[in-house]
Amino acid sequence: MPETTGYAEIAEHFRRQIRDGTLRPGDTLPSFKAASEQFGVAHTTVNRAYRLLKMEGLTLAKPGVGTVVAGPVSNNIGTRVALHAATGSALDGGESSRILEVGTTGADELVASRLDVPPGTPVQVRRRVVSRNGLPIHLSSSYYPAYVVAVTPELTQPVSTGASRELAAERLGLAQDQVLEEVTSRHATATEKETLGLTANEVVVTQVVRTVTLEDGRVVEVAVKVAEGSTILRWTTSLRPQE
Repeated sequence: MPETTGYAEIAEHFRRQIRDGTLRPGDTLPSFKAASEQFGVAHTTVNRAYRLLKMEGLTLAKPGVGTVVAGPVSNNIGTRVALHAATGSALDGGESSRILEVGTTGADELVASRLDVPPGTPVQVRRRVVSRNGLPIHLSSSYYPAYVVAVTPELTQPVSTGASRELAAERLGLAQDQVLEEVTSRHATATEKETLGLTANEVVVTQVVRTVTLEDGRVVEVAVKVAEGSTILRWTTSLRPQE
């Protein structure tokens, strides 16, 4: 790289290697000295690049070792919406999605209360496992009310639409407006352990319940995401005052 290489370019170099699997969880990034020599920049530039990767949840500082690649990362809805807008796909580099189940089910208490319908109301469910570089990182079950399915019959088919929620919003002629994400921890079920490849007797998973509303206030999707406890659930929220 030329001498004018900045911290952003250095961060993108390693970010790309992490996303394509060249650098895997636990691998060590070059030391500040080695990276400074590699890119022909000052230590402060490397430090800034490494801090950016850490803020993104891609790396961790490990005492006595250096900067290492963090464990599996599961992007949140904000990142996936941005990815879809930029690339046409909500999946990040190295990610793949496999449909496990598509069908109609009665909304349980968790889903019904967020869709504002009585428990037992028929809703469409789509369950899938998302993997990164071939390794499962989370299970996701998305629930859609009848008015969403009416305009998006593709949701009843066991094939990936690439961005089901975006497709539904487009058909309804309304933009996605707000998302509420509720995070809890619990023990994994036997099915979750099997699908995520977890073998310990007692496995703690992180559960994220996501409720997405449209501009008119209606809920377009309630989704329940489950990831093994060491998986990093990553999102960034701006703290700058709104103009």
